[in-house]
Amino acid sequence: MIDITLVWAGIIALGVFIYVMLDGFDLGIGILFPFFPNEADRDVMMNTVAPVWDGNETWLVLGGAGLFAAFPVVYSAVLSALYLPLVLMLVGLIFRGVAFEIRAKATRTRHLWDLAFIAGSVLATFCQGVALGAYIQGIKVVGREFAGGGFDWLSAFSLFTGFGLVATYALLGCGWLIIKTQGELQRRMIVLMSPLTWLLLGAIAVVSVWTPLREPAVAARWFSLPNFFWLAPVPLAVLGCAWGIRRALRQGRDYAPYFLALAIVALGYCGFLISIWPYLIPPAVTLWDAAAPASSQSFTLVGALIIIPVILAYTALGYWVFRGKVRADDAGYH
Repeated sequence: MIDITLVWAGIIALGVFIYVMLDGFDLGIGILFPFFPNEADRDVMMNTVAPVWDGNETWLVLGGAGLFAAFPVVYSAVLSALYLPLVLMLVGLIFRGVAFEIRAKATRTRHLWDLAFIAGSVLATFCQGVALGAYIQGIKVVGREFAGGGFDWLSAFSLFTGFGLVATYALLGCGWLIIKTQGELQRRMIVLMSPLTWLLLGAIAVVSVWTPLREPAVAARWFSLPNFFWLAPVPLAVLGCAWGIRRALRQGRDYAPYFLALAIVALGYCGFLISIWPYLIPPAVTLWDAAAPASSQSFTLVGALIIIPVILAYTALGYWVFRGKVRADDAGYH
């Protein structure tokens, strides 16, 4: 018999990863803006995502709606525990979206909208990383309700994961721009991608050591036998992808750096899921403890199975239609 709770957990986990995959490089472009002060370069950078940026955030909405439908305890507790960073994330996304729309039509104030685009991108990304770190370090739940304080999310670990996610999205943005640009701008992206790769590897190494030191259950999951031998390929694969990025950059390959960077993110995401399994609210609330009634999950699953293929189809169509390089003389965003 199919466990609907596991199906819903898989849908939400996939939706979160697709959001990181798509909106990650999108936000990464705003993070990279300060390194490219030339207005023509910035126009090209924004035009690479102009047709798709707002659709990328569909997956964020899907993840929130899925939690509300299938795991209302998680929706209630996590949003209560992470209220401030999540609100700040939304503020960043709003600033960024408004800047995207107005910058293309502004003249005298364009530099201000550039700053809004940068600030919104960095704030949204940093707050997502802080929320991730706070989630990993655990949320206090008593009687299916959040029982902690309003600033429990604030710690050295969560702040570090915030900076780590900024580095992650910057790397994805750099890889995307290598695919979509050409000439001098692409060359500068190629130069920038190597140090960003090393920065991300450093962040992964610190989190990989810090997390098991903080959480004995995570340490037992990764370092007990025979788990250690089963899970050892994950960090080795991360190193292999980093080596592949360096090799692809030297060979002048356009697509490989981005997809290898995405593979590093996917491996890190798998490591995160392995670390928290089977808890949906670490360290005590499991998937099944947090699940909605089976009848509610079944009813909402029907809608999800209809709408998700539609979202995937129009997303794929959008990227296909606007494939190819973006040139400086292409029409701007209107």
